[in-house]
Amino acid sequence: MATFKTRISKISKSNGKVILANDYDSSVKNLESKTIQNIKILHPYLCAIKLNFHLLLPLGSKQISKINKTAHSFGLQTIADIKLNDIGNTNKVTTENLWDLGFDAVIANPIMGLDSLKNLVKLSHKKEKGVITLCHMSAPEARLSYDMEIKLEKKQQLYQLFLDWAIKSKVDGIIVGATFPKIISYCKKQAGKNLSIYSPGVGTQGGNAKEVISAGTNYLIVGRSILNAKNPVDVAKDFQSQSLGK
Repeated sequence: MATFKTRISKISKSNGKVILANDYDSSVKNLESKTIQNIKILHPYLCAIKLNFHLLLPLGSKQISKINKTAHSFGLQTIADIKLNDIGNTNKVTTENLWDLGFDAVIANPIMGLDSLKNLVKLSHKKEKGVITLCHMSAPEARLSYDMEIKLEKKQQLYQLFLDWAIKSKVDGIIVGATFPKIISYCKKQAGKNLSIYSPGVGTQGGNAKEVISAGTNYLIVGRSILNAKNPVDVAKDFQSQSLGK
């Protein structure tokens, strides 16, 4: 089987570079059927679907497996967005369960430390699964933490350290919010082709798809702008075109 990075790259060439953040809140009923319906309707305009922790918790293993199988039947990759961050054994057991449920990649928090992150990547890559790490999130308050100045071997901002660790541990990609295009550009210059940049915050949070693609983003993560639209297909199709530079 090809690597996660290869799989998502391959489908993005035909379907575009949009990942649906299927992150409904707790007020939404029928999470399984809504998610499967979204996949069936929107799959021509997506390369992957992302499922957040708060969506996974109310669902059973059979439901999650069915969602992943449905996504795979249309060629989509699936990403478990749980911001994984724990000791090595917990990370190992967690990802083993995620892989058994059919996920292709996990989003992790690099605050776990470089050695733990390297081990997580090594174990995941043995299974041809992907690891995407946080670098700088899209919410306005992200500056309070990710822009924080720290000093280890040298003075730098926290997101710069996370970028260094992402490169050293050979993760498949990093999360950099679409609301911070200058940081996207910085990360792209530093990382080059060594890792992909995934950008949430397009649309509802104010991120501009064309701007961040130009800055170096590889994949757009879009949620509410599609989920809450009167015509989700039209919105998804528009983001697809922008992701392909049309």
